[in-house]
Amino acid sequence: MGRLVLHRLAATVPVLLLVTAGVFALLHLTPGDPIDTMMAESADPAVKAHLRRELGLDRPIPVQYLQWMARVVRGDLGRSIRNGEPVIENVSRRLRPSLQLALLAMTVSLLVAFPLGIVSAVRRNTAADRAGTTFALFGICMPNFLLALLLIFVFGVTLRWLPISGYVDPLEEGWDGLRSLVLPACTLGLALAAVITRTLRSSLLEALGEDYVRTARAKGVSEWGVIGGHVLKNAMIPVVTVLGLQLGTLIGGAVITEYVFALPGVGRLVVDAVFARDYPLVQGVILLIAVGFIACNLVVDLLYGWLDPRIRIR
Repeated sequence: MGRLVLHRLAATVPVLLLVTAGVFALLHLTPGDPIDTMMAESADPAVKAHLRRELGLDRPIPVQYLQWMARVVRGDLGRSIRNGEPVIENVSRRLRPSLQLALLAMTVSLLVAFPLGIVSAVRRNTAADRAGTTFALFGICMPNFLLALLLIFVFGVTLRWLPISGYVDPLEEGWDGLRSLVLPACTLGLALAAVITRTLRSSLLEALGEDYVRTARAKGVSEWGVIGGHVLKNAMIPVVTVLGLQLGTLIGGAVITEYVFALPGVGRLVVDAVFARDYPLVQGVILLIAVGFIACNLVVDLLYGWLDPRIRIR
């Protein structure tokens, strides 16, 4: 297992280099200039030229990239062009809401998907199975922004049970903070639950046809004992794969949901930085999101070995 971890960590180096180089090139090829965005078009050209030199934007793009990478190796992601604050401080303020939203959305998805997926597989071609597959199809096809608006209308406007926008830290305000995250978490969690339900159902149906299941049933093990003791663990590898990928997406990719509910998260931060042509901030956020994805994939690889000893032995 230790060799697996070292191998995966070594493989992350070229991945991070490719991601950062690609983002760096795309940012500089995008039309627009951060200096023009910061200053009026009628500003003194000499002032613009001086500011461009101060920020290092007058150097060739490969030189800028190498200088930025040299700072990253030392743990310095640079300073935001907009406000002059370190990128780490900008991201740290926005990371907590995104992490809280991602974890709560993941909890919602698991609480919904596992009962539906298991019941749909065990009660195949029954009303329960049709209800589960209908939910999965509905959740996959429904756009996030439309589901968000529907939840806002029902639970925020009509019933007035939950706030429709804004963020309160649950670690500081407790229940009021959780209430501010319920609707966005349900928006993301129900969409993810649809994918997990479909994946879990398919994986369970495949596992239920294996020989060891017939052997367990022949020994008199109850149906739910077969599911919980034998089938579920063997059917979890595809589900773990989906969960690992989606967790990284939830942390950095919940842009639309954060905008709809006015949440100060990382996704909203990076979009605002792109519009402002804030190169250091965009590059720093993308780098941290890439590291998050890699960490999620590493955890998934370790879970593979725990779920299936054959993978660990290989």
